[in-house]
Amino acid sequence: MRSWIRDPLLSGAILWTGLAAVLFYFFASNTDQQVRVFWTFQLPLDSLLVISSWQVSRIATGAVRRFWRILAGVGSMFLFGDTFQTVLTFVDPPGTWSTTGGLVQSTCFALGLVVIVSAMLAHPHPGRTGRTRLAYWLDSASVLVAGAVVAWCFAAQPGQGDFSGLAATLAAAGAAITGCFAAVKMILSGNAPMRKASAITMMCAAVFTALGFFVAPDSGGALAASIYLIRLMPSLLIALGPRIQLVIAKVDPAPFTERRRKPYSLLPYGAIAIAFSALIVVLPQGVDFRLWGVVVGLGVICTLVAARQLVAFHDNTDLIKKLREHETRLRHQALTDGLTGLANRTHFHEQVEAALDTDIARTSVLLIDLDGFKQVNDTFGHAAGDQLLISVADKMRAAVRDGDLPARFGGDEFGILLHDCQGPEAEQTAQRLLAALAEPVAVDGAMIVANASIGAAGAEPGDGVSAVIRRADVAMYAAKSAGKGTWKRYDTGMESIGSFH
Repeated sequence: MRSWIRDPLLSGAILWTGLAAVLFYFFASNTDQQVRVFWTFQLPLDSLLVISSWQVSRIATGAVRRFWRILAGVGSMFLFGDTFQTVLTFVDPPGTWSTTGGLVQSTCFALGLVVIVSAMLAHPHPGRTGRTRLAYWLDSASVLVAGAVVAWCFAAQPGQGDFSGLAATLAAAGAAITGCFAAVKMILSGNAPMRKASAITMMCAAVFTALGFFVAPDSGGALAASIYLIRLMPSLLIALGPRIQLVIAKVDPAPFTERRRKPYSLLPYGAIAIAFSALIVVLPQGVDFRLWGVVVGLGVICTLVAARQLVAFHDNTDLIKKLREHETRLRHQALTDGLTGLANRTHFHEQVEAALDTDIARTSVLLIDLDGFKQVNDTFGHAAGDQLLISVADKMRAAVRDGDLPARFGGDEFGILLHDCQGPEAEQTAQRLLAALAEPVAVDGAMIVANASIGAAGAEPGDGVSAVIRRADVAMYAAKSAGKGTWKRYDTGMESIGSFH
C-alpha cells in the first residue's frame, strides 16, 4: 500500500535535501557558499521532476496524459532556469546573487508557475456545465485575491518606496494559494490526474513557496540557514509528487481514479474569513495604504462570492425544476398503465373514492371485459394483443365525456368513472362504447372486432369504493353470461339487459 515510501529515488531526494540543510548551517557565515548550495542542489530535484512526470505521462491517456506532459515541460523550464542561475553564482563576482534568480531564471519560474496552475484549473471535470465552470473560476478568483491580501499584509510596509519586490511577493503568494485551490478541486472532482498522496506533496510545495516570501520578503542580505531550507523545500516537494504517482501507477491497475465526491464549496467563504482576519490585523495600525489594500481586496472577494451565490441560485432553481419534473414523471408512472396510457387500478380507486365523497348520488362506474381476448393472443401473438388493447383504450377515450376517467385494471379488464352521471347517462356511454368497439381493428393484417361485456352501477348512499365496483362487476358478469356485445346495469336491486349490434 505504501510501497512508494521504499522507493530509492524518493529516499535519495529526501536525503539530498537533508544534505543541503547540513551545508546551509555549515556555511552559516558564508552567504556566497549558501547561495551556491541553494542553486546547485535544485538541479537533481528538477531532473527528478522532469523524468518522473514524463514516465507518468507514458502510462496515462487522454487529458491525464496531457497534464503530465505539461508538468514535464514545466519541469524542463525550471531545470533550464535553475541551471543558468547556478552557473551565474559561480562565474559572477561574490555577493551578486541570492535566492532570488536573475531575469532568465525568474522568467522560467514565472512562466512555469502560470502554466501549471492554468493546467490544473483547466483540467476537465466530469459532468461540468457552463455554470459550474463559471462558478469554478469565480471560486479561483476569490482564493487568488485572498492570497494577495495576506501577502499584502506581510510584505507592504509603511513608507515603502520600491514596489517591485512587493509585486513579486503578491504574485507568488496569489499563484501559490491558487495552485493549492486548483489541486484541491481536482482531487474532489473525482477526475484528478493524480492520487491524493501525490497531490498533497505538490500542494505543500505551493505553501512553502508562499512561506518563503513571507518569512523574509526582502531577498537581499544575509539569511538564516532555515530560510534557505524553506525556500529549497518546494523543489523537493514538487518533485516528490510525480515520483509518488509513478510508484502508485506501477502497483495499482487504476492509478488515476478515485471515488467521486460532491462536496460543498466552502473555499470562497474561507477566502472571506482570511480577508477579514487580515483586516483585524492591520486595523489597529491606523489608516494607511495597507489598510486600504485589505479593504479593496475584501470588497473584491465579497463581489466574487456574491456572483458565485447568484450562479448557485440559478443552479438550485434548475435543480428544483428538474426534481419537480422527475416527481411528475414518477407520479404519472405510478398512476398510469404503461401500455395504454390510461389510469391504472390504483388511480381509478382513488378517483372513485374522491367522487363518492363529493357527490355520491351523481357517480356511476362502468366495468368492461373484452370477450375472446385470450384467443387473439393465442392466434396472433402478444404483440397483436397489445395493439388491440391500445385501440380499445383509444376508443374509450373517444366515447367518454370530458372529466370522465377511463382506466385499465390489467389484462383485458377496463373501467370508467362517470362524474355527474346517473343511470340513463351511464347507459348512453355504454352504448357509445359498444358501437365504437363494433368497428373492426386492423391487427397484423387481420380485421378484429373487440367484443366486450359492460357492467354499470350507480353509487348509492353509504356506498364505498368496493361496494359500487362490486355491483358493477356483478352486472358485467351477468352481461357476459347473456351473450356477446352486451351491457348490463345494476340499479337499486333491479337488473336490466340491453344489447347493441
